[in-house]
Amino acid sequence: MSKKPTTRAYTATMILDTRGLTDTVDILIGKLREVITSVQAEVSGVENHGPRDFARAPSRAYPNGVFVTFKFSAPVTAPAALREKLRLDRTVNRLIVQSA
Repeated sequence: MSKKPTTRAYTATMILDTRGLTDTVDILIGKLREVITSVQAEVSGVENHGPRDFARAPSRAYPNGVFVTFKFSAPVTAPAALREKLRLDRTVNRLIVQSA
């Protein structure tokens, strides 16, 4: 008998850096959804908050970013795997994964 891994509900908030991209934000969100499902997660909701100004901009060339929230359920190993997959992705500026 193999045990099914325990799943938990998570919320991942991402700040996207869309400077220099030709794709729309919706296409980028679709690609990120595929990355999340590749770590054995089941996405239950996506919320695009749109571009928001930073309180403290990292540079003058980057004064705002697109905030997106993903709600998903996944095994307990998924947040670490998701961070590792998105670590070198230039379009994801920040990633915060929380238990929901």
